[in-house]
Amino acid sequence: MRPLKLPARWRIASVDVREAACLAASLGVSPLAARVLLARGFRDPAEARRFLHPSLDQLHDPLRMRDMESAVDRLRCAIAQREPLLLYGDYDVDGVTSLVMLYKAIELAGHQASVVIPHRLQEGYGLHAHLVEQAAREGVRLIVSLDTGVRAMPSILRARELGVEVLVVDHHLPDRELPPALAILNPRRPDCPYPDKNLTAAGLTLKLIQALLAGLGFPLSRRDALLRSFIKLAAIGTVADVAPLIGENRIIVKHGLEGLRSVRNPGLRELLKAAGLEGGPVTTEHVAFRLAPRLNAAGRMDHAAGVIHLLLTDEPELARQLAGQLEDWNRRRQAVEEEILREVELQCLQTPVSEQDAALVFSGPFHRGVVGIVAARLVERFHRPVFVLSELAEEGVAQGSGRSIPAFHLLEALESMADLFLHYGGHKQAAGVTLPLDRLDEFRRRFKEYAAARLRPEDFNPCLEVDAEFRLEELHDQAIGDLLRMAPFGYGNPSPVLALRNAEIPVPPVVFKERHVKVRLRQDNRSLVAKAWDFAPRTAELAPGARLDAALCFKADPWAAARGYPGWSVALLDVRAATQ
Repeated sequence: MRPLKLPARWRIASVDVREAACLAASLGVSPLAARVLLARGFRDPAEARRFLHPSLDQLHDPLRMRDMESAVDRLRCAIAQREPLLLYGDYDVDGVTSLVMLYKAIELAGHQASVVIPHRLQEGYGLHAHLVEQAAREGVRLIVSLDTGVRAMPSILRARELGVEVLVVDHHLPDRELPPALAILNPRRPDCPYPDKNLTAAGLTLKLIQALLAGLGFPLSRRDALLRSFIKLAAIGTVADVAPLIGENRIIVKHGLEGLRSVRNPGLRELLKAAGLEGGPVTTEHVAFRLAPRLNAAGRMDHAAGVIHLLLTDEPELARQLAGQLEDWNRRRQAVEEEILREVELQCLQTPVSEQDAALVFSGPFHRGVVGIVAARLVERFHRPVFVLSELAEEGVAQGSGRSIPAFHLLEALESMADLFLHYGGHKQAAGVTLPLDRLDEFRRRFKEYAAARLRPEDFNPCLEVDAEFRLEELHDQAIGDLLRMAPFGYGNPSPVLALRNAEIPVPPVVFKERHVKVRLRQDNRSLVAKAWDFAPRTAELAPGARLDAALCFKADPWAAARGYPGWSVALLDVRAATQ
């Protein structure tokens, strides 16, 4: 099932040309790049310069975070006393990278931790009381809960009853009342003064390691080298969790991706090799669409323990075997995903989606491990909030994941109907639920009603944010280089989108692979060739002689650069009739 390629609403940023000229002169960048920077709120040259040149010395002091000092003191004590210590991580990429990073840091400090990850299909998300009880029986007196725990009130109360302390490192939105943990590292808690609220669990774990290393007596040069080593996994976790690439996340991802060009970890090296990325540049798209799916595959289809083994092993041969297993799991995941999509298409044929369906809930005997991915693809297709739930008849529950559109806060919607759920949690754009099967129809009805009361008609159509208008005469190597220096791109910092007005289509477009289109655009005797992905249904709009406004996106193209071509490419995102 492919996303519908529908014309989008354009929202073109308006900036002062004179202000852009002043900013361009101050920064030494092209006027086009300056207009994009202004459109994104960078009016102060110093702030814009920090954005264009993110450095590790821009990272905040980790001790500014609430409970960080207590967390570091307790960890150092556990390490010094050689206490039994358990790292409890979530099974997604953010949780797994957090766990591996902290395990390695504790090992560097001279201690060894044990690890546990719940089984996605058998146990589900969260800090589970029975695993806490098992740890207590094995003598554990400190649990570090990574990427989960901020809402685990019953489990942390149980840990306290058993004399087990819990240190929570979790970026999810907390409840009104925090659980009685030893420390909770979460900038989203209302009493936390830390300036950056967007760190993932991997980012928070990096901050914890940063503070921990400062007290181990290592020389500054070694601490810097270790931070650069850990930041590679933190970048993967940050991109995989679709965190906004601004602030510290931007710094982490920028330097982490650069570090992935040279990797010593055998497991990570084999993973890069399997994804076709060994030794070359790694982009956020590579992480999102090649690395993250492979790392997630084991946890989605079976158990994430194999990923931990892959990233912790020092044996190259074992790393190759484990990476191969991930490849197998990923192929199985892709097949199951397509199977669920076909079933959803059948449901849509039986009950077509209408304009009155402000939100959608699909359910069936689906594999629980991939319903979140399917929900994301359905949001792309229908551009409205979607839940995909697995009906577990033997357990009497429906369990699954939802994804949303920018205008709709998924977690707030769930909180408005919390009486329906056995468990729920998540973010604005992604969430998970478990509810009794006999309340599934009620959830479907209430979810649609809630969305219908809050979404406007225009929210159901994609909105294309255009950073600036431009003319082809403005395109030159410096201008494109300045635009690409705004990378890493992703959520919160998308690739710049530029509007080319009143362009002519001089020759017929070329359709390739039955779905995509290559089109030439001409303006004032200059021309540009762009690729339009999934644009084949709209080729009639690209007839020779047509005059159009074109929304274009410029991206780095390492493949082309390696073959001697310009290191960038152009994607055509949308067209509309030319306006003056």
